[in-house]
Amino acid sequence: MKAAQSGDGGPIWFAALQQTAGRGRRGRPWSSPHGNLAASLLIVPDADPNLVATLGFVAGVALNRALATVLPKGKFKTGLDGADGEEGGKRARIALKWPNDVLADGAKLSGILLEAQPLPDGRTAIVMGCGVNVVAAPEGTPYPATSLRDLGADVDAQAVFEALTQAWVDTYTLWDQGRGIAEVLRLWREFAAGIGAPVAVNRHGDIVRGIFETIDDAGRLVVRADDDTRITITAGDVHFGTTASAAP
Repeated sequence: MKAAQSGDGGPIWFAALQQTAGRGRRGRPWSSPHGNLAASLLIVPDADPNLVATLGFVAGVALNRALATVLPKGKFKTGLDGADGEEGGKRARIALKWPNDVLADGAKLSGILLEAQPLPDGRTAIVMGCGVNVVAAPEGTPYPATSLRDLGADVDAQAVFEALTQAWVDTYTLWDQGRGIAEVLRLWREFAAGIGAPVAVNRHGDIVRGIFETIDDAGRLVVRADDDTRITITAGDVHFGTTASAAP
């Protein structure tokens, strides 16, 4: 953001092998040990401001594609099943968790954070932050976490970064300043964790429970409640499958 405020219009990546003073969702402190990937992309898109928020789904699809290229071939799937691997007795190895995580068998492998800031010329600077657990996963987190090393992938952060930058170019081109968002969301749903499974969403202490039905055309989570009403959710902490019933 400092670069954007200084006049850099991007696109430009900032990447590190170690991060000691990062920022997570809702301003939470974040650190990443040496060997993991911490990367942020600065862009100033020429798009409708209402569509800028959908760049999080562009990032998710790109990251899913990138991880698929560096994981051991034939061992992992990027399919459609729930995060707990319970739907139809199948197991989705790599999947996207709404709104901003990548899971491997239900454990967090990577996270995405989008930040927006207006510029003096009226445009909006977007920073897409991405952290990938390459060699180590954090402990003591609210959700299980894993790393590429834990999954048997013998790759380093540079290889993951190169795969991510190429996948981002392809997916951002598909997004086409927001004109291609329908196709991006279709791909996101294809890679999604938990569709059709029980879900609990914590919205600042208000718990919404039901079935994760889909994401709508604006990227909002759609939950079908027990009385068959549909609840549209813009933001919240999500619990899937067997963890949904235990969500505080």
